[in-house]
Amino acid sequence: MITKSTPIIDALRSHPQAREIFIKHGMGCIGCMGSTTETIENGAYMHDIDIEALLLELNKLLVKNQ
Repeated sequence: MITKSTPIIDALRSHPQAREIFIKHGMGCIGCMGSTTETIENGAYMHDIDIEALLLELNKLLVKNQ
């Protein structure tokens, strides 16, 4: 499960399709240094993104890929 405390880089490594979801929600700087050190919650906060909507879509990847 992907949570608020999941590092952005971990979500991207385990689910490469997550990149498109991050971009869709306004986190287009996935390649920036922050993506290697920040949690999803911190990144969402910094970009004024609805964390619950983002997590909902990211976790749909887990269901889809099972």
